[in-house]
Amino acid sequence: MGKNNTKEKAFSTISTKSFITVMILLVVILAISGALSYFIPQGSFERIEVSPDVWEIVPGTYTVGEIEGIEIWRIITAPVRVFNPQNGGLSIIMISLFLLVMSGVFNLMEKTGGIKIFIGRIVRRFTGQNKLVICVSVFVFMLFGSFFGMFEELATLLPVVVIFMLLCGFDTMTGLGVCLLATCFGFSSAITNPFSVGLAAERAHIAVFDGVWLRAVFFACIYVIVCAFLFAYVKRISANPKKSLTYELDREKLKNLDVSLIEEGQGETKTFKAFAVFFIVQLAILILSASIRAIASYAIPLLAASFLIGGIIVGLIVCEKKKDTFAYIGQGALAMIPAVVMIGFASSVNLVMTESGIIDTIMNFVVTLLDGKSPFVCILLIYFFILFLQIFIGSASAKIMLIMPLMLPICSVLGISPTLLILTYCIADGFTDVILPTNPVLLISLSMVNVSYGKWVRWTWKLQLFVFAFTILILWFATLIGY
Repeated sequence: MGKNNTKEKAFSTISTKSFITVMILLVVILAISGALSYFIPQGSFERIEVSPDVWEIVPGTYTVGEIEGIEIWRIITAPVRVFNPQNGGLSIIMISLFLLVMSGVFNLMEKTGGIKIFIGRIVRRFTGQNKLVICVSVFVFMLFGSFFGMFEELATLLPVVVIFMLLCGFDTMTGLGVCLLATCFGFSSAITNPFSVGLAAERAHIAVFDGVWLRAVFFACIYVIVCAFLFAYVKRISANPKKSLTYELDREKLKNLDVSLIEEGQGETKTFKAFAVFFIVQLAILILSASIRAIASYAIPLLAASFLIGGIIVGLIVCEKKKDTFAYIGQGALAMIPAVVMIGFASSVNLVMTESGIIDTIMNFVVTLLDGKSPFVCILLIYFFILFLQIFIGSASAKIMLIMPLMLPICSVLGISPTLLILTYCIADGFTDVILPTNPVLLISLSMVNVSYGKWVRWTWKLQLFVFAFTILILWFATLIGY
């Protein structure tokens, strides 16, 4: 451990193409939000303070004003001014720091081999128990995605997982299923995912564990669906290996198999124990901060501080060169700076509409449009809207900062709870990450194991359709019980 080149590029770095594409879209949205103030009249709802710093609009109190366009300089400077504490920027600053810290520590885990060691220990423990290997592997990858929001970091383990699956008698597609597919589906069926549930709960001023029971049920259902999908595929290729979508490719891989990738390495025990303690501590802090109302509002800074301090301690323990600890964390944090820039631009859309006085007018229009419609129809429209944004904006945090300030008040008026909105957001944000060709992590992962995008789509499209139908059913059930 600790011999990695610190100058190596962080895996979670946002590609230049993706960054430019999203930034162009956000700049256009920002410009439109400013231009609307020259066509839409100002307006306002009456608001009541339901708790410290938490205000809710009073239905039926909207009053319309005059059309008064916002100054151009306010639009141009909004992405910078949004970080001003007087504009509510303290929350955005804390979220940005949180993302930088999480990215830095996850990069440390990846570079020091901590996550690889965790997975390696598990797969070695269950060698020879093929069905159990699939169940346990899917569960572990989904768990990391659901609780800690890990996706790109776990995708780096694909070569190791594929090799292990080949040794178990499976194929490359099975390896992709238990690793890439499971991680993404875990991220989507989030229980405490800090990048979706955590940030959305912070914006909604509720605890992370509010409404957790249905998210846990949803997670369990998705786990069963993924395992059933993989079992059916494994049964098919066991009966006829040539039905494997990677049959010829796997024959070549088996000839040149590097078994050392899944063998226990020197110093592994120390690294395993260090990261095991780290994750136990983080999970305990997460549960405490979500369960104790007095500190619930400080969940984001508490998690950021615990991740940073814990990450540094673990790094100093496992890295041969102590300075590598700070190099890895710094490298990971730098890789997340483009995401912080996107958050700034996404948040500035709400700032511009608020300063121009048109945000209440827009909310009144949406509320009037949805008035009389069932909560299920309303939540479905929100679901499809987020799905549409997902095509262009892959970043979970950027989308939250863009839509939550507008959607939360609207849902409040419509009688839709923040917990249902958060569940809807998580569902819409995640699953398509492993089907949309605009997602760089998917394309990188497929290239790592020499599987074409077309072959991947042919393998997963029925699963995606089934999961989509199931998510509609879950949302219907949630609205039915008043979740």
